[in-house]
Amino acid sequence: MKMKKKLAIGIENYKELIDKSYYYVDKTLLIQSLLDDGNKVTLFTRPRRFGKTLTLSMLKTFFENEMDWNGKQIENAYYFNNMKIISTGEEYLHHMGKYPVISLSLKAAKQPTFQLAHAQLCEQISNEFSRHRYVLQSSQLLEHEKNKYENLMSGTADEASYVTALKFLSDCLKAYHKENVIVLLDEYDVPLENAYFRGFYDQMTDFIRSLFESVLKSNDSLEFAVITGCLRISKESIFTELNNLKIISVLSQSYAEYFGFTPNEVQEMLAFYHLSEKREEIGRWYDGYLFGETEVYNPWSVINYISDMIKGDSLFPKPYWSNTSSNNIVRTLIEVSDSSVKQEIEGLIAGHTIEKPVYEDITYEDVHKSQDNLWNFLFFTGYLKSTGQRFKIDTIYVTMKIPNKEIRYIYRTTIREWFQEKIKASDYHILYQDILTGNCTGIENFINDQLSDSISYYDNAENFYHGYLLGVLGGIPAYEIDSNKEHGNRRPDLILKPNHPEKPAVIIELKRVQFFKDMKSACTDALKQIEEKHYAKDLEKEGYTNILKYGICFCKKSCMVILSE
Repeated sequence: MKMKKKLAIGIENYKELIDKSYYYVDKTLLIQSLLDDGNKVTLFTRPRRFGKTLTLSMLKTFFENEMDWNGKQIENAYYFNNMKIISTGEEYLHHMGKYPVISLSLKAAKQPTFQLAHAQLCEQISNEFSRHRYVLQSSQLLEHEKNKYENLMSGTADEASYVTALKFLSDCLKAYHKENVIVLLDEYDVPLENAYFRGFYDQMTDFIRSLFESVLKSNDSLEFAVITGCLRISKESIFTELNNLKIISVLSQSYAEYFGFTPNEVQEMLAFYHLSEKREEIGRWYDGYLFGETEVYNPWSVINYISDMIKGDSLFPKPYWSNTSSNNIVRTLIEVSDSSVKQEIEGLIAGHTIEKPVYEDITYEDVHKSQDNLWNFLFFTGYLKSTGQRFKIDTIYVTMKIPNKEIRYIYRTTIREWFQEKIKASDYHILYQDILTGNCTGIENFINDQLSDSISYYDNAENFYHGYLLGVLGGIPAYEIDSNKEHGNRRPDLILKPNHPEKPAVIIELKRVQFFKDMKSACTDALKQIEEKHYAKDLEKEGYTNILKYGICFCKKSCMVILSE
């Protein structure tokens, strides 16, 4: 029996994928589209894990006149045997193996300080110089140029040299090959996002801007460049005075099918692995993105899902994409948003839509300036999808929703984690004092403030409120907390027992109602239940004489507290 092709999980090198006969979803017609359009610099913005790095690796393999360190040409044409690009004709195929290529990934710059991030970028640049070290054999380079090249290759060049290093490398490569250079820059916004959250955004922005401008602006050695990232960063931030930039975002119809998997591609993959019966399930979990008007699946999640199904590692879908980033943007949105934004998040989790203006030229610095910018970040990074657009005056308005079950899971877990951390960070000493002294108003105010500042994510069941109070009250010093243990004829919700019998013990019975008007009667019913079920009996046997009995009722984000007389 012939073994099925393996699935390439985490493999971003096109040559490795073909050499080892992994399953490949053919995206080589991107080459034809790029050549037809003839743009000098093209920026593709797509969410993380949508195949950007593999795509740039494919472009590098096709276009590069690759040399080993001794200047011997490396043949790469066979990597495109039976690929779609082969059928396009000589008009396109004569570009194969024609150009020197500079390929640089910026993702290594995700470091805690600017010094470390800058050092990583310089190291990546040095590695690219080393990859092309054969140019040092060229008589076209002057002695001082060779010395500069060797310094950049060894990492001993001064800081100013690295700012213009890519421009210098392109000039050296053109001198050697007698052809203009193709520049491929991957994950260009990773160092910017990291720098924003780490506190050195301005320094990193200045360096990236200078690096890019030197190689992309007015460079006679440049054939064309392709850049990838999650977000377009405004021209004022990075691409200052770069007038030859063509931006392809998730709103663009052109190139929509080249990043992510189309429904037909997913259907073919499922059929190849005899999993066609999983089509509806895989759609509910990983479909739902719209690039322009093209329906697209999350490729990372699809590949992982099919791999697990084949191996029998899982019988059910998982949120694979949730582990691919720190979700800092989602957390930021939740932490700085007001009550109206929180309500919109709750509505999104419940399956509703929102309409927001979309600006494609925001910066990371803008994230706090407007709540609309926060939604923009969520949209362009894949946490929301478009279900419709309209244009008014000079602004695009996009109707957005959560794309699928996988992303809804991320919202729920991220919000829940944030909520729990907020609970842990709060100062509860005032609440503890109010509970042990019978201050019902103080208890109500504290709990109501917390609930109004958090996200309910439509979990209004009584066990949610029970878990919330259990987490809050578990930290009372010198007290033991019992939850739903047998006391008397039935189980009270919470009992607080002090280490010393002279301190007050506490019994709490919880209720939840649908309407605010029923809260007071529910509290009264809770107190009545404490008495009728003799919840205090065991505490009295243990010698506690001061027992506080609370009836607490919740309705949505409101709390009412009544103390037994």
